[in-house]
Amino acid sequence: MRQAIAGLDFAPVLPLWLLLALGVLGLLALAPALWRRARGAAWRVAAFALLLLALANPRLVEETRETRPDIGLLVVDQTASARLGSRAAQIEAARAALEARAARLPELELRTVTAPEGGNQGTRLFAAIQRALADIPRARLAGVIALTDGQVHDVPAQPATDAPFHVLLPGRPGETDRRVRVIEAPGFGIVGRSVELRVVVEDLGVADPTGAVRLSVRRDGQAPRQQSVPIGREHRITVPIERGGPTVVEIAAEPRPGEVSELNNRQVVTINGVRDRLRVLLISGEPHAGERTWRRILKADPNVDLVHFTILRPPEKDDLTPLNELALIAFPVRELFQQKLRDFDLIVFDRFANRGILPPIYLRNIADYVRGGGALLVNVGPEFVGPASLAATPLGQVLPARPLGGSASVVEGPFRPRVSEVGNRHPVTEGLPGAPPPGGAAAAVPGSAPPPEPAWGRWYRHLLADQRAGMAVMETPDRGPLLILDRVGEGRVAMMLSDHIWLWSRGHDGGGPHQELLRRIAHWLMKEPELEEEDLTARVEGGRLHVQRRSVEAGPPPEFTVTAPDGSVTRHPGVAAPGGRAVLDLPAEQPGVWQVTDGRRTAFAAAAAANPLEIADLRADDARLRPLAEATGGGTRWLGNGAEPVLPELRRVAVGRDASGSGWIGLRRNNDHTVTGIAALPLLPPWLALPLVLGTLVLAWRREGR
Repeated sequence: MRQAIAGLDFAPVLPLWLLLALGVLGLLALAPALWRRARGAAWRVAAFALLLLALANPRLVEETRETRPDIGLLVVDQTASARLGSRAAQIEAARAALEARAARLPELELRTVTAPEGGNQGTRLFAAIQRALADIPRARLAGVIALTDGQVHDVPAQPATDAPFHVLLPGRPGETDRRVRVIEAPGFGIVGRSVELRVVVEDLGVADPTGAVRLSVRRDGQAPRQQSVPIGREHRITVPIERGGPTVVEIAAEPRPGEVSELNNRQVVTINGVRDRLRVLLISGEPHAGERTWRRILKADPNVDLVHFTILRPPEKDDLTPLNELALIAFPVRELFQQKLRDFDLIVFDRFANRGILPPIYLRNIADYVRGGGALLVNVGPEFVGPASLAATPLGQVLPARPLGGSASVVEGPFRPRVSEVGNRHPVTEGLPGAPPPGGAAAAVPGSAPPPEPAWGRWYRHLLADQRAGMAVMETPDRGPLLILDRVGEGRVAMMLSDHIWLWSRGHDGGGPHQELLRRIAHWLMKEPELEEEDLTARVEGGRLHVQRRSVEAGPPPEFTVTAPDGSVTRHPGVAAPGGRAVLDLPAEQPGVWQVTDGRRTAFAAAAAANPLEIADLRADDARLRPLAEATGGGTRWLGNGAEPVLPELRRVAVGRDASGSGWIGLRRNNDHTVTGIAALPLLPPWLALPLVLGTLVLAWRREGR
């Protein structure tokens, strides 16, 4: 918009200081005449004043200006707390109404920006304002209007501009909210022990919160445990860690009448169960070349406490030889296999032959130990087919295979161990370095090409055995069992039908993955969650639910039933993946506990709030923004609870005037402009100034001459 503005201006011929000096000298020269009231003194003063005015060069200046409209900024909060209930509709209606009103005001441009949900840092309202202000000249900024619930987490200590800042909030003041806040929750817990959670239930917006509230604690989908806890005081919850892997704990407080939302009435905590240092008992029979292999692998694990015995002196040698002449002591049978048997997490028999060393009662104790949840690893050689074989003892009841009998059961000759078809789906042997791709170990069809050879070294001895239980995850080239894994009662048994795995540790014929294989066997025996062959796991990461089901059974992927935290149930087909897996990937935006089942197993996943700061306080509250609004002359207003928001009147105000009043808010009028043209007209040009000065001097002379 163009406009012309006229005004008086001076363009001095001489510097200002020189004009002032001439004025002072003139006054000094005229002072005596004025003091004596001489004739013509007034005309002298007039002549001198005209001379100074002519030297000041007064002009009538007319400017042509191009005015620029002011810019108002409307910031709309679109975070999770601003979308609760009817808040989103109220804010949207207020936005449309403000834009319509601003369009009717002259010389005003209203720009609208949004503050979206941003990570886990709460509401970043002023970050959105700063980004918008980067494109707005400060001389044209009329003010900022924020449509928000007041839960802003980047409020600056001082306003960034002097423009008025107004806050419009949905609803009415005085809202209340109940929340469960976790003060401390350990991320890990030792299996077999308990951990403590520290929580507090708080009522926000209540003048004097007192009384007790019912708290519900649910672990891994079990029946909830009800507790009564005082409001506003710390409460401790004891959670037993009964297994390895994640334990999901859901804590929920009963709703408060009239509260804004129940969204933050519950919290979900995930505690990963880990085992303490594992105690392993390794019993070696007669010395052999591979004995050190087992010891080195177990000693290399810092989480393993190893007790190792090599039996060289059977009980019948307990004679009257003086102790100072004995190189070895008697084997502590009773202490190990009766008194402290259940202190061990894993028992390993390495080429052990029972030549009367362990009485049947102790071997029966070991079998009962396995059935009760213990772990047993048996590595056998030629001694397994003899009369002292463990298969002929009470321990044979928990072994998955028995020797065929006779010396023919011991097969001497080079061969390369293979991963069986079921072993390609079992976590102990799936993906072993050097193994051929899955399917290569399957039985060859007559007339077809032989399966590919594994890329690891050869062994030279194995045993023929009658497999009666378990799964043979590794086999010989003629498909005989080589490594058998079995579950017995609550415990587990692994059996290696060859004593030549030590060749891999020496690098013979290229070596092999002995360390990885033995580590996986030991950890599977000790029930590590990541090595479960029949398992269903679920986790929530990045707002998505990731489900994985693992099974050694062949067949199509199962259908998963997913129960969301709000109780809604959906069914989804699984997607086949390598290694006997079926996977599912879904959005999981609701915070809480997600439950997944494949019809046989059930898994739970904890979904924490994507933006914890955002739901920490769900009340609409102006406490955080009021000081900033008052510092800039702005105000805070409530939109009410009706369908139509109660909006204040929108006005334009001059710079320095109040920008907020009863029922109205103001946007500053800056009058910013660009000068496009200037026309100057001298009021006392030289051709006029000279006659005027000379004329007044002549009049002064004539007056004095009378």
